Amino acid sequence: MYRKVLDELIKWKDNNRRKPLVLKGARQVGKTWLMKELANIAYEDSVYISFDKDTDAVKIFDETKDPGLILERLALIHGKIIKPEKTLIILDEIQECPNALGSLKYFNEEKNENHIITAGSLLGTYLANPTSYPVGKVNVLDIYPLTFEEYLSAVDDGMFKYYSSVESTKDYITAFHVKMSEHYRKYLIIGGMPECVQSWIDNADPEEITTIQNEIVSFYENDFTKHNGRVNSGRILQIFRSIVPQLAKENNEKFMYAAIAKSARAKDFEDAIEWLISSGIIYRILNISKPSYPLKAYEMLNYFKLFLLDVGLIKHLAGLTNKSILLSESFHFKGQLIENYVLQQLMATQKNTPNFYAYAQEREIDFIIQHEERIIPIEVKSGSSKKAVSFKGYIEKNKPEIAIRLSTNEYAKNGVITNIPLYFAGKMLDLIE
Repeated sequence: MYRKVLDELIKWKDNNRRKPLVLKGARQVGKTWLMKELANIAYEDSVYISFDKDTDAVKIFDETKDPGLILERLALIHGKIIKPEKTLIILDEIQECPNALGSLKYFNEEKNENHIITAGSLLGTYLANPTSYPVGKVNVLDIYPLTFEEYLSAVDDGMFKYYSSVESTKDYITAFHVKMSEHYRKYLIIGGMPECVQSWIDNADPEEITTIQNEIVSFYENDFTKHNGRVNSGRILQIFRSIVPQLAKENNEKFMYAAIAKSARAKDFEDAIEWLISSGIIYRILNISKPSYPLKAYEMLNYFKLFLLDVGLIKHLAGLTNKSILLSESFHFKGQLIENYVLQQLMATQKNTPNFYAYAQEREIDFIIQHEERIIPIEVKSGSSKKAVSFKGYIEKNKPEIAIRLSTNEYAKNGVITNIPLYFAGKMLDLIE
């Protein structure tokens, strides 16, 4: 299965300033597969340890902090030489062995010629607490579900080759629009969780996809009880289960604590939201007070929206039918579903988290991004309609050089507005002039 992030992992391997690498991301996004695949394609050998199963390995890290002694013992247990720069040491489910996480500091300082990569469930929540990991002694890489491009590589090699070849507007081919749109609608159903994509490749059974999505949601909810005790697990669950109804509010308003419970206050739920963000399960995008460079300077920390990490999961949680998506039927939650899809592509392909811009009563720009020094507004349309009062009002007032409309329509440029098909959301910057 093609994962673009493998390119980043190869760069890490070849970087002479490399430190032990921590893969951070939600459960089931493919971290273990990525570590093993890196070993297969870039190293002579590997040593794989999963701390939730290997009690002997836990004992090794609990008994000593000396990286030389740790390497010696691992070599004896696994019956193989651990060669510097040639053997990849994979430490999986590292949250089950806090001493192993702490040992990364000493490997960085004393044995950095040995390449170590780690991952684990809820690892982001540990990294959010500076006392839980060696600050400045590790590299961290965020891992996301499969993007539409990666999904396409798994289900249709021909369309994937076309998608990958598009580097500018001259590469866009109208004849592929119908087939690409069909794949896009299927992606809204299947999503980007690797197990769901693999299941579709193997069996093409929609019922099995639903079962897997339900299992993933159950895994997440069970994980809410496994944090370090600082956050009320009941409140984490309340926030998680409020994502769909929060997005479905009239006019897609900002996140409202009162929508959880009448007496709910920000101070009661802030930690629960931060826990879910750190775990990689939800994304938060902030409103801005002014659409100016640099956007970070105008972020409003108390005015935000929450989305789920994967469009297939939010489709499942919202109880949407496959028929309504495949036949492009109109329903109230459709706009929010497509926004979640777009954000999923942007999170995996853009350096900075996008913002949104609520600039007047019932006037809002769905996403706004900073590309170099330019501020680019993005309107997301779930269908082919070009009606967009907020978008056109923004353009008239702020006169941006570039404005992007993502819709089911084909590529077209009309003044400052560039219409880009939704399936190209992940590489829309290649299609602006």
